[in-house]
Amino acid sequence: MKKFEYMEKHGYEQLVYFYDKTTGLRGITCIHNTTLGPALGGTRLWNYDNEDDATLDVLRLARGMTYKAAAAGLNLGGGKTVLIGEADQVKSEAYFRALGRYVQTLNGRYITAEDVNTATKDMDFVNMETDHVVGLPGKSGNPSPATAKGAFHGIRASLVEVFGSEDMSERTFMVQGAGQTGDFLIGYLLEAGAKKVYFTEINEKHIEKINQKYPNVEFVEPDDIYDLDVDVYAPCALGATLNDKTIKRLKCKIVAGTANNQLEDEDKHGEMLKDKGIVYAPDFVINAGGLINVYHEIKGYQEEAAYRDIEKVYDRILDIYKIAKEDDIHTQQAAKAFAKRRIETINNMRANYVKR
Repeated sequence: MKKFEYMEKHGYEQLVYFYDKTTGLRGITCIHNTTLGPALGGTRLWNYDNEDDATLDVLRLARGMTYKAAAAGLNLGGGKTVLIGEADQVKSEAYFRALGRYVQTLNGRYITAEDVNTATKDMDFVNMETDHVVGLPGKSGNPSPATAKGAFHGIRASLVEVFGSEDMSERTFMVQGAGQTGDFLIGYLLEAGAKKVYFTEINEKHIEKINQKYPNVEFVEPDDIYDLDVDVYAPCALGATLNDKTIKRLKCKIVAGTANNQLEDEDKHGEMLKDKGIVYAPDFVINAGGLINVYHEIKGYQEEAAYRDIEKVYDRILDIYKIAKEDDIHTQQAAKAFAKRRIETINNMRANYVKR
């Protein structure tokens, strides 16, 4: 992989590789852009096939965090960490404390949090070695309920855009992935009176959990979801589920979920959804609830204030739909333009020196 060419093309600042001989910790931290503030992004633990796959993943995820923070109106930049290994084999106190020491070497340019295969209890160990970590127990905690709540507000806005009403009593939903955010999203949809909710999942434990918790929610086999005649498809698992093959099969009117990097190719597949008349809620805007929640931890966490800010996802989604219609572009383009405009405006505003 030609890392420097990729970094130059997409405006990255820093890519850091680290290894700890005591614990076997192997990881990469990427800082994309710190115009608005320190880079914030979670730590993902995954057994990547090779180092280039891990590098590409951390690069893409960090850039997504820049856009997510900017579009959410936060004074944060974008960053991410990926760790290479089997979660059930490598996790330990020493492992995450070693991570904390490497985070500390970045001197506040990067703030970490939990992500795939890491949890709040792991961040407690990280916190033993650095203060540059959020999502801690007793503070903002698990970001999944907040992420799902933001997606719920984004779905409300999308229903207004397509149907002229956010009433869910006549609407049907397909939730892909029910481990964390998907589980909470199903709960929010049912509380709002959703007519019918379907779900799919590959983990048997999660399937059993949802069946017991929500007996009226219907399980669908993973490959059958794209042919399901529903109003809203909510991807809440891994990315790239919107691609050449799946978009052709979709019967929904709206795609709005919590997964990152939902479009396999942002421009090509964003345009395909637009051409098919499917309204797409850009992933890094609709799934920003967790980021907004942990941002409040930096400020001094108050749950009520955090959830008031999460509700603003509703208005941002509608703003982006408006930009997309006025400029005749797909919604992912509109969302990136929305985020870039804020970064450029703040950067230009700081052109004059002010002592603080």
